[in-house]
Amino acid sequence: MAGYIVKRFFASILTMFVLITITFFLMHAVPGGPFSPAEERKVPKSVMEKMEEKFGLNEPLGVQYVNYLKSIAQGDLGISFKQSDVTVNELISRGFPVSAKVGLIAIVIALVVGMLLGITSAIKRGKWPDWLSMIVATIGISIPNFVMTVLMLFLFVVVMKLLPSYGLSSWKHYILPVAGLAFGPIAYIARLMRSSMLEVMRQDYILTARAKGVPEYRVIFKHALKNAIIPIVTYLGPLVAALLTGSFIVERIFSIPGIGRDFVSGISDRDYSVILGLTVFLGIFIIISNFIVDILYAIIDKRVKIEE
Repeated sequence: MAGYIVKRFFASILTMFVLITITFFLMHAVPGGPFSPAEERKVPKSVMEKMEEKFGLNEPLGVQYVNYLKSIAQGDLGISFKQSDVTVNELISRGFPVSAKVGLIAIVIALVVGMLLGITSAIKRGKWPDWLSMIVATIGISIPNFVMTVLMLFLFVVVMKLLPSYGLSSWKHYILPVAGLAFGPIAYIARLMRSSMLEVMRQDYILTARAKGVPEYRVIFKHALKNAIIPIVTYLGPLVAALLTGSFIVERIFSIPGIGRDFVSGISDRDYSVILGLTVFLGIFIIISNFIVDILYAIIDKRVKIEE
């Protein structure tokens, strides 16, 4: 186990280095910058040059790259070019708890509802619960979450006037953002759970348990579910990283002060520090999530061995 962790650690460092390098040079390859074009923003050229000098943007690109790597090595993700005296570390510490709270609720709902739909669909294969579950799953996979979010916003806010449209000041404010985040994962988990359960239910040990007269609920929840849940664990790694770090579009639509909204604002403003810092943070989160998933494999399925 220790050898595996060391290998993954160095592989993660290499992955982060490649991610930072690609993101850094891609951003600087785009014409313009955070303080240009001056003529469009009514900023005098002399002022623009002073701003670029302040943030080191007048340095050669290679020097900027080396300086940024040094800052990251010290845990400093830089200072925002557009929000005066606000560091990227502060944006993350301020926005991540908000994104994580909404995302965690969405993850729990997606897992519970998606697994129940998948199990029900597998047990009632070919019957109306199966068809209904798969219709919901197909809709959830086919329609992007931002389209579904806008549809729910129109229905429950504009037409029915039942729910608020922005902010997180009460429990009602969480309903639409959480639903928008959870709907797609619910559909995907339901389809994964159904196909996995159908495959497991055909295994010999399930047939043997039934032949011995084991109650059906024990066959399903004690014997079949443990092995059928493995594909869900695979999907859980990137899902947790995506939802806990905020959905860019959903947070933007509902004016949720999370890091997803900060990321979108950074892209709009060409705020290099914010884009790079949040990319690094998201990359680290994905790497950690995938590592935890690999460990869970070995715990859930004893047949899976972690090679050192």
